[in-house]
Amino acid sequence: MDLLSNLALGAATALTPENLLWCFVGVLLGTLVGVLPGIGPTATIAMLLPITFKFEPVTALIMLAGIYYGAQYGGSTTAILINLPGESSSAVTAIDGHEMAKDGRAGPALATAAIGSFIAGTVATLVIVLFAPMLASIALSFGSAEFFSLVVLGLIASVALARGSTLKALAMIVLGLLLGTVGQDIYTGTPRFTFGARELFSGINFVSVAVGMFGVAEILRNLEDEKTRTVVARTVKGLWLSRKDIRAIIPSVARGTALGSALGVLPGAGHVLASFGSYSVEKRLSRRPQTFGHGAIEGVAGPESANNAAAQTSFIPLLTLGLPANPVMALMLGAFIIQGITPGPNVIVDEPALFWGLVVSMWVGNLLLVLLNLPLIGIWVKLLTVPYNVLFPAIVAFAAIGTYALNLNAFDVFAIAFFGILGYALIKLGCEPAPLLLGFVLGPLLEQHLRRALIISRGDPMVFLTRPISLALLVAAALAIAIAVLPSIRRKREVVFREEEAV
Repeated sequence: MDLLSNLALGAATALTPENLLWCFVGVLLGTLVGVLPGIGPTATIAMLLPITFKFEPVTALIMLAGIYYGAQYGGSTTAILINLPGESSSAVTAIDGHEMAKDGRAGPALATAAIGSFIAGTVATLVIVLFAPMLASIALSFGSAEFFSLVVLGLIASVALARGSTLKALAMIVLGLLLGTVGQDIYTGTPRFTFGARELFSGINFVSVAVGMFGVAEILRNLEDEKTRTVVARTVKGLWLSRKDIRAIIPSVARGTALGSALGVLPGAGHVLASFGSYSVEKRLSRRPQTFGHGAIEGVAGPESANNAAAQTSFIPLLTLGLPANPVMALMLGAFIIQGITPGPNVIVDEPALFWGLVVSMWVGNLLLVLLNLPLIGIWVKLLTVPYNVLFPAIVAFAAIGTYALNLNAFDVFAIAFFGILGYALIKLGCEPAPLLLGFVLGPLLEQHLRRALIISRGDPMVFLTRPISLALLVAAALAIAIAVLPSIRRKREVVFREEEAV
């Protein structure tokens, strides 16, 4: 009965005209950035954060969430039509989706992606409804020692699942933690690492770091590697699936949804791992594995379902534990904090309208995406031909204006430029900026719980080992880093990311 009343509260919140409008805007923008290769949801959310600060918290989060799962839909369009994924998790969709388009079956490929995504998103949202409150109630029994160990586990797991060198990923985490300590000490108020700059007394602006690292740096990287886009099908027809196609995709959608729902909660690139894992499963279980890579419809249905389910369930650790599973969730965590809300188990109790409104909006958003994607496919096809060097000046200008408008402080705009150049340099050095952002966002939380636990224990560090849950989380973190450096695991992980880059 409580569940029904909570869902009714969520529906009343999500279905207000204002929230419906911004949910629509969010999924529309998400589809747009998914269609345009090289922008991505992380950069878009980072650059749109400033305009959401004047919104009600639930409205801002509904819009930002819509951008994220909308991008999963849009990414499949470019993957299928021009063999250039608009979103990293759509890379595997291009393998068979583009082959279908070349065979004149672009319509069924796009319809498969849309239907699989809708079903997966709907089921994954149901998973959030059923399991998030349960996990939050468990987390309410956590003390500072447990939360410290949980944050450590989240950071280490994100390193274990990141691409590239484990050592470089660890270095990025440490750099992010150091950047998070800039500003006044949380207990004494003493300025730290400010170098006399008053603008740094309140810490480094989160929006400047996010926009610089994921907006400007990504733009610079894409300008360097602008690809020629050739649209296979300028007019897409036959968006209805035949009975044969429907029978073929049902098992794939079911398996992809289950796999994506499970992997979405993992820190790091859970949605990318889900899509590649689903493709491997479908190829292994298929009676005609030789058709994969040559236009197998199951090779579109499974991965698309998996990455959309993972996109939805990645909200579970954020909403229940206050831990972001990926860079987009780190930005969402920043949006929570800026709106004056502390993410974690108390959100469900203290802000029920926000929690349940956000959950119900995911159902609404998934429905809007199906209604948007297929009828507007002609517009998306035309957008694919827009040169990237025409888009980037407008994107940078919009980001700079939005950030300046927050505090009317030019220092924040200079910070965007600094972190943009730093982010680009890190990319060129083979370092992923994502762990840095996770470290930056979680650093203050890590320090707060570390110092609080030590104060309560009168400075005894054994408090982290004598409490069973804390000890178990630290052991899990140690196992995660040990497994990550095993040669066999490292090789398999790198194969996934190399395939993603090669598509």
